[in-house]
Amino acid sequence: MTLLDRALGAFYGLALGDALGMPTQSLSRAEIKTRFGEIRDLQDAGPDQPIAANMPKGSITDDTEQAILVGQLLIDGAGRIEASMLAQRLIEWEAAMQAKGSQDLLGPSTKRAIEMILAGRSAEEAGRYGTTNGAAMRITPVGIAADVADPECFINAVVQACQVTHNTTLGISSAAAVAAVVSAGINGMDLGEALNLGQQMALQAEGRGHWVAGGRIASRISWARTLSVDNDRAMLADLLYDVIGTSVASQESVVVSFALAQQVAVGEMNAFEALCMAASLGGDTDTIAAILGAMLGACLGLEIWPVAMIEQVKAVNHLELEPLVKGLLALR
Repeated sequence: MTLLDRALGAFYGLALGDALGMPTQSLSRAEIKTRFGEIRDLQDAGPDQPIAANMPKGSITDDTEQAILVGQLLIDGAGRIEASMLAQRLIEWEAAMQAKGSQDLLGPSTKRAIEMILAGRSAEEAGRYGTTNGAAMRITPVGIAADVADPECFINAVVQACQVTHNTTLGISSAAAVAAVVSAGINGMDLGEALNLGQQMALQAEGRGHWVAGGRIASRISWARTLSVDNDRAMLADLLYDVIGTSVASQESVVVSFALAQQVAVGEMNAFEALCMAASLGGDTDTIAAILGAMLGACLGLEIWPVAMIEQVKAVNHLELEPLVKGLLALR
């Protein structure tokens, strides 16, 4: 596989996971079982979807859209993200969503930070309360553009992408963990080793943000990767949903993505099966599946994803990521 294969695998894996989780986002696991059984392919959202009502199957959400936004900022800034520009682009993005009647708006941490910036507060101050998964969900382009083989430069790049909205120990360390797996995968590292490096980068990066109370990302990832259920997938889903949790909190949703990636690394399931489980769990399913898809795609390549589904996601969303991905690789 080439770097381009892996980078496209990451970005299209993010989009595919996002689309698989779109109809189930913000639903309980019980509601998902009633409406869909288990997610095994792309599904329409339906009229009762609380965030994405009536969106057609294959539609992406804020996870992919904001990752594209960050990727374009990296290219425009020759590898740097200016805090004020990121804030402005996020404000513009939400305005566009509201104009078309979408309920898929900025998450709680990002919303609070943007409100503070509009009120005249500094970017560094605005991000000091962001602990949710918004930074991790849109960090994939940083993993493509920045090489984790240079840890200091890599962490600096992650911090730039986080500081406006998630300038905290939890926000930065969770984003660093995801970006590190993506970056390591693009370098050709196998999935298990890339997950190890992601865990290590979470530990190294956490000191860069404001301390907030909460389980440490690296420690929770380490524990979640030890879960063993003897191929009992129902029990695994129970543990992920009931014990780790699937909310927007970084120490839940990001950690669940790592737990599922570990199941792929040890051969308990394949990549697409893991994405389907992520989309069926309940809670923040689109983000969990998007993060998982990015990490798996970077390590295993574009060819692991079903071609017809990728083409459907591209067609429904008028999505053509190759130019963006090539631009990010040029920065690398």
